[in-house]
Amino acid sequence: MVTLFWIVLFLLSYVHVGYPLVAWLRAALFPRRHRVAPSEPLVAVVVVAHNEERCIAERLQNLLALDYPRGKVQIVVASDGSTDSTVARARDLEGQGVSVRAYHLRRGKAAVLSDVVPSLRADIVVLADARQRFDAGALRALVADFADPAVGAVSGELIISTGPQGEAVGQGVGFYWRYEKFIRRSESRSGSTVGATGAIYAIRRRLFERIPADTILDDVAIPMRVVRSGHRVLFEPAARAYDVASTTARQESVRKIRTIAGTFQLFAREPWLLSPVRNPLWFETISHKGLRLLTPALQMAALVLNVALAADSPFRELLLMQTLFYAAALGGYALRQTRRSLFFLTVPYTVCLLSYTTIAGFAAFVARRQQATWDRVGAAEKRVVHS
Repeated sequence: MVTLFWIVLFLLSYVHVGYPLVAWLRAALFPRRHRVAPSEPLVAVVVVAHNEERCIAERLQNLLALDYPRGKVQIVVASDGSTDSTVARARDLEGQGVSVRAYHLRRGKAAVLSDVVPSLRADIVVLADARQRFDAGALRALVADFADPAVGAVSGELIISTGPQGEAVGQGVGFYWRYEKFIRRSESRSGSTVGATGAIYAIRRRLFERIPADTILDDVAIPMRVVRSGHRVLFEPAARAYDVASTTARQESVRKIRTIAGTFQLFAREPWLLSPVRNPLWFETISHKGLRLLTPALQMAALVLNVALAADSPFRELLLMQTLFYAAALGGYALRQTRRSLFFLTVPYTVCLLSYTTIAGFAAFVARRQQATWDRVGAAEKRVVHS
């Protein structure tokens, strides 16, 4: 029992602290450099939208204002079965370099991308959502990394703002996303990232592979196939997009359940990801994605074993630390509807919320309840923008 407890504690520590440290050390000691050079190839920006009449015009104006030659940017709005005025509002800008493809049947982002991307002329395809906004220099920053022929895809950085309103969970979400970006930056510096940021990532069109129509995590499935082809997937912090964090625990739960269900789907559908022979990023995939799925089971095992061993030291002190952690999480839950920023409460609460969503995501995957399409939940969407 003692041995099992230490194994469980080691795995928990490795998932949350150990792997980020290992990734950082690899990047610091064994950086893998790549060629960066300014260039202006033909670029296509694809925005898949469903019922985005409220923001599509503003989003397209944002893309039209990017610091890149207008004649070398093709902006494509692919309407995934929209029933509102999304298509009409997008077509108002067709004369300015926007093209619209209206699909009457709603199928989900993966199916639309598989139709649109292979038909494009551009060498570089940037995949984006309707909700976020790009920094003016985002395209130039993404394209510069493709000067190296070994680079097959580049992910930008999503800047998450917690905003002045909303529940305290937004503070925890913001911290978690900064932690996630630290890992991706380290992975990129030493090799490749595991997946990309769905809100802003680019790919060489010739490397794009069609993915199953019901794929939930296109921003992991597509980049990992690029890795399998022998190319790198980089994280480029100079290519920035902006979004607002989930303002309620329910919004964050819905978003994360979808992400977790998609991760389970990905491992079930792409077993080569679990093979150290077939997956060039096997170590990173297992450490960054795979072991996280075990977190709820590891947390439960650590608590149960710790209670059983609590009569002796140092298990007694460790149980006290666990108790304080979960008490802080309960405090964060109790204050979830406030607008205070209590870091020592919101972070434990967010960690436990993510464990809950892992369980719920697994249940959704097993029951096949999670759809490839998304719907609005209050002010947020069931959309993977930072998986």
